[in-house]
Amino acid sequence: MYSYEDRVRAVELYIRLGKRVKATIRQLGYPTKNALKGWCREFEQRLDLRVGCAVRPPSILKFRRRRLLSTTSLTIAALLQR
Repeated sequence: MYSYEDRVRAVELYIRLGKRVKATIRQLGYPTKNALKGWCREFEQRLDLRVGCAVRPPSILKFRRRRLLSTTSLTIAALLQR
């Protein structure tokens, strides 16, 4: 997880370098391509970045957990039928 200052530094450098992802990551040593693009999208929409970290809504986590459990139970049932 990166601090607010780290994220702002990355976004500012990204803009200064002409929105070149690889050059920004090469110079800073962080973040990933997708993280940088997400921070830039947030910065363009809000003209700032959130101070804290983004937490996924619980509904998405519940859905993923439910899907994982159903997939796992199907796999176990298939293995037991062999």
